[in-house]
Amino acid sequence: MTPRHGLLRGKVALITGASSGIGAAAARVFAREGADVVLAARREDRIKSLAEELRSEGARAEYAVCDVTRAQDTVAAVECAVDRFGGLDVAFNNAGFGVGRTPLHEMGDDLYDQIMDVNVRGVWNCLQAEISAMLAAGTGGALVNNSSVGGLRATPVAAPYVASKHAVIGLTKAAAAEYADRGIRVNSVAPGTTRTEVVGAWFDAHPDMEAALHQATPQARTAEPSEIAEAAAWLCSDRASFVTGATMPVDGGFTMV
Repeated sequence: MTPRHGLLRGKVALITGASSGIGAAAARVFAREGADVVLAARREDRIKSLAEELRSEGARAEYAVCDVTRAQDTVAAVECAVDRFGGLDVAFNNAGFGVGRTPLHEMGDDLYDQIMDVNVRGVWNCLQAEISAMLAAGTGGALVNNSSVGGLRATPVAAPYVASKHAVIGLTKAAAAEYADRGIRVNSVAPGTTRTEVVGAWFDAHPDMEAALHQATPQARTAEPSEIAEAAAWLCSDRASFVTGATMPVDGGFTMV
């Protein structure tokens, strides 16, 4: 049931990478907090099913098949929000791609290009489409980009991923500075290790790595996707009205040690 009151009540929200993991969790959290949601991802079967699930619980939800590396797809996703729900108030630019455990000198250009294309150009494309819609409406808004603790601390054998997530924080700050006087806030979250489908499968295959990451994290555990989604929802809400250009670590204390 959609609440009468919630952090995002009355907001129209776009969530990219919504087919699984943090994005799917964000769709549920944002809808629970009262937002009308547009789910954007490449896997149509996943986002269609999730939209139907949310509608069955009383939320208003639509979906748009979207590859964030294609500018026309991000424009279409924003247009879906405007056409179906009358505008765009908030967005969580969550779609991303990461591959680790490959030394820099052994990594091929094709993998470097793929990581940078999704993680940097993807956020760039989203910001351009979302900010354009918000400026046209003249009502402001709030955007949250998904970075990583890799955007705050370098880790070995993941150089392009670390570079891409530093770039996301740079884009966040630049956009926040440029559009603050137009009523648009731009922030980012920096998740620590989070038990998504991909990470869960990796840990199942390498339990020693999960134990090592827990040892390096003061809270000594892995995050659930919903914990990252909750932070993004708060940053998108009016409760964070004086927060812009910030990067919020959601990492169990990993980056403070």
